[in-house]
Amino acid sequence: MKKTLILSAFLSGLFFIGATPPKKSATKKAAQKPNIVLIMADDMGYSDLGCYGSEIPTPNLDKLASQGVRFTQFYNTARCCPTRASLMTGLFQHQAGIGHMTKEPSNRIDYDYGVYGYRGEINRNCVTLAEVLKSAGYHTYMAGKWHLGSGTPDLRPRQRGFDRYYGLLAGASSYLDPIQPRGIWQDNEPVDKVSQPFYTTDAFTDHAITFLSEQKDQQPFFLYLAFTSPHWPLHALQEDIDRFRGKYRQGWDALLEQRFRKQIKEGIVPAQWKLSARPDIYPAWAEQDTAKQREMDYRMAVYVAQIYRMDQNIGKLVDYLKKANKLDNTLLIFLSDNGACQEGGVLGGGSLADINDPAKGGAISYGGVWANASNTPFKGFKHVSYEGGIATPLIIHYPAGMAGQKGRITTTPGYLIDIMPTFLEVSGATYPMEAKGQKIHPFEGKSLLPVLTKGTRQPHEYMYWEHENHRAIRFGNWKAVGVIGAPWELYNLETDRTEQHNRATEQPDLVKKLDQQWTSWANTHHVFPKGSMKTDFTKEWNFLKTAD
Repeated sequence: MKKTLILSAFLSGLFFIGATPPKKSATKKAAQKPNIVLIMADDMGYSDLGCYGSEIPTPNLDKLASQGVRFTQFYNTARCCPTRASLMTGLFQHQAGIGHMTKEPSNRIDYDYGVYGYRGEINRNCVTLAEVLKSAGYHTYMAGKWHLGSGTPDLRPRQRGFDRYYGLLAGASSYLDPIQPRGIWQDNEPVDKVSQPFYTTDAFTDHAITFLSEQKDQQPFFLYLAFTSPHWPLHALQEDIDRFRGKYRQGWDALLEQRFRKQIKEGIVPAQWKLSARPDIYPAWAEQDTAKQREMDYRMAVYVAQIYRMDQNIGKLVDYLKKANKLDNTLLIFLSDNGACQEGGVLGGGSLADINDPAKGGAISYGGVWANASNTPFKGFKHVSYEGGIATPLIIHYPAGMAGQKGRITTTPGYLIDIMPTFLEVSGATYPMEAKGQKIHPFEGKSLLPVLTKGTRQPHEYMYWEHENHRAIRFGNWKAVGVIGAPWELYNLETDRTEQHNRATEQPDLVKKLDQQWTSWANTHHVFPKGSMKTDFTKEWNFLKTAD
């Protein structure tokens, strides 16, 4: 990194000196401050929106993209709750205490490893977007999936800066009948039973709009709408499933090629890249008998229906903002928390009877074969640091602050730690050095606003990732990726972002440099030590393979 981060002896070495001091953006009058809406999809692949190459009808997100900016090189952390930890705090997830997963009431695994970076819940050495924006006069609302720890009351949404909350404190749940301990919470109270008919995607949006409509003053607001769609279990409304059933009988191989061609035509990917190959362990569509093809078409139809319903709800929210005359002065950002999800098995998890059963949870899924197509053109999935695990669609719509960039597709790289400084800049909020008597880690991200006003910005010199021992570092167009303890792979992302041609043996000096740089970052950002589980993720991987 450009600045040397020196571990302070202060507070057992948890904080850095020599880093950029906390920043204060230019002061803005309350009337000039934009509203901020942050929308996150869950386990949605890179190519699953129409504006990123999909055949799925997503007209509302496509319209936001056509009137905003699409990022083709924006990144997450490859997993649900680490992404949320980084997104909400502007820090790397290990700094916020969620280097792996969160502790939940029904987890089979205890994710508190007894060390700073792996406590299984968000810590107090960070501030959330809601806490920072509240200090700048914003009303703060959240609807949807929290997934930053639910066991400690002091760390729940209302206690971490949100005025109102409706959603799931834990991770996945039934879309149709969520029950405790993975049920709905309203503000600080659990909801014992939801009123039927019920669908989480609709309920989250309806409550978000209610929060906005109940606001009586003209102060700006921050809304975080965190859908669980299209995360498993496969639960969708029948009318939406009927719309798509039978449309995927061409199979995953043909779908991948179809999406790749559209991405090239739309300017999402360059024609020079080679489409990533289907993993060897994944069968071809043509090898499936008729009954299996019908089943797999149905699984994909339910998955697509989940995305379609999410897009319809985003349209509902945008319509509300437009009618309230607030859309033009709203900074709206949409992204996904990780790449498409292969959990549950190659051909999907759970039985056909489990699909759309409100009482059935777990990894009732569409399968790795479809997830591979969802991540077109990349290789890899959720969990790993190949592009298929960490690349996300990112749409920014901000009519009042987009000088000449409307409809632009940008290749400017960025990642989650850039959201906090973006919100600081537009809101005029001050990022604190301390909060509630605790020292706060300085943020290291860079605002995305210059991309909206100038078309570009100063890039990060290095970008870093780690999850479950899957690591990566990006330096310019070079990316080193691999598993801790194994040799690095090296790819030129300008010519080969689908990571087909490993250049490590050709560039040993560069690999050595990137290894040293990544190790320095890991040692100063609480990636190490890993604590009681150390480097063994076998238990979780075995659970994911057999989850039903």
